[in-house]
Amino acid sequence: MELYLDSADIKEIETAFQLGFLTGLTTTPTFMHREGITDVDATILKLADMVPVLQIEALGKTADEIVAEAKRQDAMGLDRSRTVYKIPISLEGVKACKRLVDEGYLVNIHLVYTLQQAYMAMAAGATYVCPLVGRLQDQGHDALALVEQCVDAVNYYGYNTKIMFSSVRNVEHVRNAINIGVHTVTVPYKIMKQLTENNFTTLGTNQFFEHTALMTKTIGETIRKENPVITADKKVVDGLVKMNVGGFGAVTIVNEKNQAIGIFTDGDLRRNIESEGEGFLQKSFADLPLKAPRSVESSDLLVEASNAFKTHQIDQLVVTANEVVIGMIDVQDLMKIND
Repeated sequence: MELYLDSADIKEIETAFQLGFLTGLTTTPTFMHREGITDVDATILKLADMVPVLQIEALGKTADEIVAEAKRQDAMGLDRSRTVYKIPISLEGVKACKRLVDEGYLVNIHLVYTLQQAYMAMAAGATYVCPLVGRLQDQGHDALALVEQCVDAVNYYGYNTKIMFSSVRNVEHVRNAINIGVHTVTVPYKIMKQLTENNFTTLGTNQFFEHTALMTKTIGETIRKENPVITADKKVVDGLVKMNVGGFGAVTIVNEKNQAIGIFTDGDLRRNIESEGEGFLQKSFADLPLKAPRSVESSDLLVEASNAFKTHQIDQLVVTANEVVIGMIDVQDLMKIND
């Protein structure tokens, strides 16, 4: 099934075609007007250089006017083998289609809303017949049945025509197009970006990245730049400043050699404030029964920190290098290793 982008947004088109496998681009005067384009011919030539196949409008009220417009655009230097001229379905439109196809032009008869319209386009030799699914559904019609009937007609009668599923409004429409067996679908970029998305895929992928990081990254590569440490002679209130600056829930108490002698956590703060009141903030750490800190070496793999968090049911680990405190790792840091 051919996959077209439906757009006139230059930046969007540049981004989408970096995928490398899109068949081409469909665009309309309405899209161009929406993008504020005033030099249509210049835009067409620019787009023709950007995409493998370009489908553009050839407007006219009579077959002669339609044919003349297609030939005028062709004369601008467009590659006839890579340019499809879109013509709204009408008696004059299919008349022009037949003349253009006989001269080697590629034609898309679009704005199709009924099977009989599609039949006339097929009989005229249209390269593409394009029912507008979203618009039909907006009017309460069974658009999918129409598309399926068009596909069946091509397959049954052997018309040299591709059915293009257009006016795509959601990812479900693309699934519908695949199930029906259309030959071509043209999709807005905002929908195209959603075609590879799935929450379970995201969860699984993130888990793979997380587990790979745990096995390959060291703790030293992961810790934050801040190192929340304080000496034992300082007051608790001073430790709170250290904790807040780094965004940690703990501060490491160190001796004169910058070796860990204790750790003070926000849990310790809450418990002591509840029992002693605000006066606790003026105590020095030397007056407190400090908890022995759990530590890991900066050269250890992240999996060591992960195991320590689980084994000891703690939220912070002191990070050392040759027994000297160089930082702290929080259990929340492991949740950010994919960022």
